[in-house]
Amino acid sequence: MEAMKITNRKKKKAKAARFEIITVLPEALKSYFNLSIMGRAQAKGLMAVCWHDLRQYGLGKRRTVDDAPFGGGPGMVLMYPPIEKAVAKIAGRGEKRGKRTRVILLSTRGKVFDKGAAARLARQYDKIVIIAGRYEGVDERVRKIADEEISVGNFILAGGELAAAMVVETVARFIPGVLGKDESLEENKGSYPVYTRPAEVKMDRRRLKVPAALMSGNHKEIEKWRREKGRRKEEEVGREEKAG
Repeated sequence: MEAMKITNRKKKKAKAARFEIITVLPEALKSYFNLSIMGRAQAKGLMAVCWHDLRQYGLGKRRTVDDAPFGGGPGMVLMYPPIEKAVAKIAGRGEKRGKRTRVILLSTRGKVFDKGAAARLARQYDKIVIIAGRYEGVDERVRKIADEEISVGNFILAGGELAAAMVVETVARFIPGVLGKDESLEENKGSYPVYTRPAEVKMDRRRLKVPAALMSGNHKEIEKWRREKGRRKEEEVGREEKAG
């Protein structure tokens, strides 16, 4: 009877991943996450993307969230108190912050974000809170309330909203069920050239054809071609990075 009870026990449904983005522009990318893969994943209950207006945590009647930098200089800086209040409300403070919750500050000084970091975040956390900066940046003390800093690349954006979208989508692709098939992951298919119909196109006076190996129907030959092209691409990228 005990074995029967275990067999008939319903499988516990996996907890949906939550992405909480703190920003002064909450409307900036809402529509993006309601479309295509991200929209379908949310409709299935696999994940949720929430936007939090930092001004709701602003100071005074005007809900102030920024001020001029000490020491002078151009632009405005996002203040510590509104961000701290937002993070405390969404993620919790200190011991009240769950082990499966991660607070990320987007920063040009952070560790460069890659697929390894994305896989780690997807695997280890149910709630990811992202602080998206604006203007000249955030008060340095905000770093004390973040669990880690992430940079999406060696370039500067006007704000962190696009960077937040990049992080969310990349992490989401490692959540089981979001893509449907693991083979859709870029590290599996995007490292080698891909083609689709038509098999031949004209460009100026040239004819560009799909490689014969891909048209052969021989799966071993196709896999061999893909591995070789993928290896060459990795070597090419490595040379470019060294040269840069």
